[in-house]
Amino acid sequence: MPPRTTPTARQERLGIELRKMRDDARQTTAQAAAVFGLDRTKITQVEKGHYPITAERVRTLAEAFGETDAAYVEALAAMAEDRRRGWWDEYRGFVPQGFLDICEFEHHAKGMYSYQICHPPGPMQSERYSRAIFQDSQVPLTPRIVETRVEQRMRRSEMLMAKGTHSYTAIVHEAALRMQFGGRDVAREQLDWMVELSQLPHVTLRVISFAAGGFKGPGQAIYYANGPVPRLDTVSYDSMEGPVFLHLAGHLEEYRAVVAQMTARSLSVEDSRDLIAKIKKEI
Repeated sequence: MPPRTTPTARQERLGIELRKMRDDARQTTAQAAAVFGLDRTKITQVEKGHYPITAERVRTLAEAFGETDAAYVEALAAMAEDRRRGWWDEYRGFVPQGFLDICEFEHHAKGMYSYQICHPPGPMQSERYSRAIFQDSQVPLTPRIVETRVEQRMRRSEMLMAKGTHSYTAIVHEAALRMQFGGRDVAREQLDWMVELSQLPHVTLRVISFAAGGFKGPGQAIYYANGPVPRLDTVSYDSMEGPVFLHLAGHLEEYRAVVAQMTARSLSVEDSRDLIAKIKKEI
């Protein structure tokens, strides 16, 4: 199998987890490579996500490293085995890699929490609202690029919202609901669209009102995804360069606490809808 030039975030994550196992076992890349009779540089490539590894070799390495968490090992083996192209790959080369990594991240999640302060979550944005955000990008985008990004975001919404089977919880600050990207009509339409999506059985929408006071965390958009086992949960937050993925145990514990605190500080589902209706009248 040839090496990859640009591994996805999920492929990199598999390599990172294998590196963690090796470090915990206090083994060198040379020792890991010796398990298969390979050069140690091949293990380095695997740990960076640049070189694929089979599910059976994942299990063999786990045994050699003394990893006893069977559910974790099998989850990693499944990651190695799954090499199918996703719908998002159709946009490769046309939208930033980070957008595709988020879609792959969502596709494999077992449950998701989105915490937004400045604008509604991407999968819950209406077409016109999404277009207005891309048109207001810091780096001006051509009309063709804007439409491609809008199309990809609507496809993402369709796959995650209309056909979703795993829970999706959006915790949105009141400030985000009052942002008027695209003007008053677009903003009102956006509020209606969010309420409509929140009627889906797997979707929960809760609002943090201004009356709740401040907010926890660094003030960034946070996305927390449950993996097949807790050790494979992932946190993503937005940056100017694209999404940043966190996966160290300390990070996961910290952001679980942030999500729990924000959930506790948010309004109930019913009160959230009432506030959204109020905001719509005031816009």
